[in-house]
Amino acid sequence: MDVILFLAFAAIAVVCAVNVVVQTHPISSALSLIGVMGSLAVLYLLLGAEFIAMAQVIVYAGAIMVLFVFVIMLLNAGAESRRGRSLTAQLLGIPGFFALLVLLSYTVLRLFPDAAHVKFGGFTGGSAKDVGKLLFTEYLLPFELTSVLILIAIVGAVVLARKELE
Repeated sequence: MDVILFLAFAAIAVVCAVNVVVQTHPISSALSLIGVMGSLAVLYLLLGAEFIAMAQVIVYAGAIMVLFVFVIMLLNAGAESRRGRSLTAQLLGIPGFFALLVLLSYTVLRLFPDAAHVKFGGFTGGSAKDVGKLLFTEYLLPFELTSVLILIAIVGAVVLARKELE
């Protein structure tokens, strides 16, 4: 049953990810990205990382995507104009993609021949206590740097918004 759920939600994630790139309207791409984030949350649940799954839904599918949609609407971005596609890109794109996929698979299998298989529900480090402990001990510096970068982005947005109002 776990394998069926994994394959179903992995397929949903891939289809939504392709749809993000293929869509010409930015709002449609953002909605497809929400589909990717939601299916990734289900994949985290299947692996036993409940806290990470909920953080995925709340932070990414919730807050970040609301921010993306807000910026898209603020910029009043319309649909992209279609341009003629290169014949070379059409002929070599899909075979090149599959060749890259085969090359990456071969490389990973050669580098990690005895890697352990993923066991659904076997991960036990995804609790809020474990994540919080790591976040505020071992990963404190990257966490604080991310906070500073977000603060800089907010100040920059306020400065840009003030210039437009004046």
